Amino acid sequence: MSYFMYDVMGGTVDGPDAEGMRRVLDGLAQADDEHPDVSLTHGSGWCLSVFRGGLLVWENPDEDAVAPGEMRDVTRDETLRLFGLLAAGDLAAVEASPWQR
Repeated sequence: MSYFMYDVMGGTVDGPDAEGMRRVLDGLAQADDEHPDVSLTHGSGWCLSVFRGGLLVWENPDEDAVAPGEMRDVTRDETLRLFGLLAAGDLAAVEASPWQR
């Protein structure tokens, strides 16, 4: 399945490789109140959004039965690892993380 990212200004980056994911994540240095996050969305609808302070949100906006999960103080390396898993479609591995619901 395909995946894409939104950069901090809301621009779409289709199917970025690991370096492209790093560049999008680097954009958080320019985050502000209007543009606070970047995200990676898988074709299944599942999405990881990351905020400058290390907040990571795991959700599927189309799936009302599953509450969004949050993790705080997530490192850049862990964020990139989870982005890679989601991009590969390994939803179970992402879901297995210690999400607070």
